Amino acid sequence: MYFFPFSSASNRIIGAKDHASIQINVAEVDKATGRVNGQFKAYAICGAIRRMGESDDSILRLAKNDGIVSKNF
Repeated sequence: MYFFPFSSASNRIIGAKDHASIQINVAEVDKATGRVNGQFKAYAICGAIRRMGESDDSILRLAKNDGIVSKNF
């Protein structure tokens, strides 16, 4: 059985034929040492969000919610 992935920004289903969709893995960094600790957050953006030009804003909003980027950025 095939499970469709969902867009992190819009909760839309990313279909198999959506060749404009992307997935970005953002590494988590240890605050004390500044090194990558092996963990990451995955963000999937569907092609419709990218066509509207909203992918950068969506990724920034998701990163703020996850605490990767400071709230006042």
